[in-house]
Amino acid sequence: MSVALIFDPKKKLLAILSFFAILFLIVETTGLRAQLSPETIRVLFAQHTLIGLVLFCVAFSVGNLLYVPGWVFLVGAVFALGKEWGGVATFIAGLCSSTLSFYVIRYFGGAALRSLNHRWADKIFMHLDERPIISVAALRLLFQTLPALTYGLALADIRFRHYFVGTFLGLPIPIVLYCYFFDIVFQYVR
Repeated sequence: MSVALIFDPKKKLLAILSFFAILFLIVETTGLRAQLSPETIRVLFAQHTLIGLVLFCVAFSVGNLLYVPGWVFLVGAVFALGKEWGGVATFIAGLCSSTLSFYVIRYFGGAALRSLNHRWADKIFMHLDERPIISVAALRLLFQTLPALTYGLALADIRFRHYFVGTFLGLPIPIVLYCYFFDIVFQYVR
């Protein structure tokens, strides 16, 4: 399969829709839907924390590769687990997702953005090269786990350790803010 097909927007949309259709069919045919509630998820997570966290990380990572924004998973985590545990789970899943996406995109695209010979691109790379950790942290503060950001950083040939530390430092503040925001929203919705 060519790399162009993987990044074709129509193919991505079809893959996302197919993923959710298959997920819906599995949930409906197995009777899982009747069993899924925030309270059930909280109890299962409390009884099987590691398995629940691993499954959440896998779902978040696959979703981000398919260009599903991370806040979608954060909302579900806060709704099901509350703002504290939902935030912790989202932070861990965000790190896992960002790491997997970085390596997948780096594998397929290499350092493709470095081959751009434009004045604006050179200026961006200069800042990224001078202060990679601070640059990544600032970008994560603004854009969290936005797949386009992860793809761009992977294709910019930044070192993984700088990318990871910047991601680790930049994600907590927006996650905490979102957790409190959605917790307040859920108090009025419930």
